[in-house]
Amino acid sequence: MPTTEVPGTRAAPAPSAGESRAKAWGFTGLLMLLYIVNWADKAVFGLVAQPLAEELHLNSSQIGLIGSSFFLTFTVGNLVAGLLNRWTALKWSLALLAVGWSVAMLPLVVSATFTVLLLSRMLLGFLEGPSGPIIHTALYSWHPREKRGLPSACITACASIAKIAVAPALAVVVAAYGWRTAFVILAAAGLVWLVVWLPTWTPGPYGEDKAAKATGAADEPAVPWAKVLLSPTFLGAALAVMSMYALVTVVLTWLPSYFEMGLGYSRVQAGTMFGFPSIASIVVMFGLSWIGDRLIGRGATSRILRGVVPSVALLVCGATMALLPSIGTPAAAVAVVSIGYAFGASIFPLFNAGLAEIVPPRQLASTLGIFMALMSLGGVYGPYLTGWIVDQASNPAAGYGLAFQIFGAMVFVGGLAALLGVNPERDAARLRGTNRIPAPKGLR
Repeated sequence: MPTTEVPGTRAAPAPSAGESRAKAWGFTGLLMLLYIVNWADKAVFGLVAQPLAEELHLNSSQIGLIGSSFFLTFTVGNLVAGLLNRWTALKWSLALLAVGWSVAMLPLVVSATFTVLLLSRMLLGFLEGPSGPIIHTALYSWHPREKRGLPSACITACASIAKIAVAPALAVVVAAYGWRTAFVILAAAGLVWLVVWLPTWTPGPYGEDKAAKATGAADEPAVPWAKVLLSPTFLGAALAVMSMYALVTVVLTWLPSYFEMGLGYSRVQAGTMFGFPSIASIVVMFGLSWIGDRLIGRGATSRILRGVVPSVALLVCGATMALLPSIGTPAAAVAVVSIGYAFGASIFPLFNAGLAEIVPPRQLASTLGIFMALMSLGGVYGPYLTGWIVDQASNPAAGYGLAFQIFGAMVFVGGLAALLGVNPERDAARLRGTNRIPAPKGLR
C-alpha cells in the first residue's frame, strides 16, 4: 500500500480512492455541521442585541461588555482543549461540548435579566472554547498534510455559513416569534447533531495514534513548549490572528446594529445583510485554500502559501477598513466592510495548516488550543471597545466607522508581523529536525 512519508514521523497509509476519501469528506461535513451550530450560537447575540437592549434597558457599553465577557471565557476554554483531548476520547469530548452548549442557551429563556445574560454567555464561551482545536484535530486525522488547506477552509467557512444561511433565518424568527425562540432552536440543534455523531465517528489515519501513545510508542519525540511558542511562525501567526479575530468579534457582535443604527436599514434587512461579508469571505477563502493545496502538492513552499499569502490578505483588509469613516453612502459602506472582511477572514485556515507542520501530531491539539486562546484575546477587548466608542461618538454612524478604522489598523500591524515571522518549513526543520518533502503523486 502506498504511504506518505514525512521524516521523523511514522508513515500513514494512503487512503483508498473510494470509501476512505468518501468517509473523510463525510466526517468533514459532520464536523462542519457542529461548527455551524457553534458559530450560530455566537452570531445570535449580535442578532438580538437591539431587542435585548430594549427589553433589558442596556446601553452600547453593556452590550459590548457581554460580548467581550463571552470571549474572555472562550479564551480560557481554548486552553482546556489539550487537557480535554488527553482525558477523554475525541468522540466524547465533542459530544459533551455539544450538550453543554445546548444547556447554556436555556437560562436566559427562563429568566431574562442582565446578570443571567452575562453569566449564560460566559458559560457558553467557556464551553465553546475547546471546540476549535478539537474539531481541527479531528479534521486533520482524516486528511494528509499536503491536502489540509481545503478541509481547513471548510471548517473556517462555517462561520460564514452560519451568518449567510442561519442568521437570516434566525432574524426572521426573532421578528416573528421573539428572540427566545431563536435560543430554543439553537439549543435543540446541538442535540440533534449528536444523534448522527455518536454512532458514526471514528478517528482517521493521519491523527495521533492513542493506542500507541498509551503504550509509550509515540510517533515522534515531543518538542519543548518554549521552542514551539517562541518560534517565529507561532508568534507571527498569533499576532496576526489576534488582531483579525478582534475584528471578527466586532462584526459578530455589532454588524447588525451598525447596519440598523448606523446606516439606517430595518432590523430584518440588517439581519439578512449580516451574511454579506461572509459571502465574500467564502469566495476568497476557498479560492486561496484550493490554490494553495494544489501548489503545495506540486512543490510550492509553505512560506509563500501559508505565510506570505495570508499576510498580504491582512494588509488588504486593514487598508480597506481604514477607508470606512470617509464613506457616506450606506450601500458603499456595506461593500467596503464586506470586501475588507473577506480578505481578512481568509487567513485562519492557512495559519492553522501552517502550525500543523511545525509540531508532532500528539502536540497538535494543545498547540492549536494555545494558539486559539491567544487569538481569542482579540475578542476580549473588541466588542467592549466598540460599544464604548459608539457611546462616546456624536452619532452611531461615526462611532461604528471609527471603531472599524481602529481595528483595521490593528489588522494591518498583525499582517506585517506575520509577513516577517511565519515560515513553517524553516521552523519545522528547526523544531522537529525535518524538512517537508512532496507527497507521492497518488495523493496529490
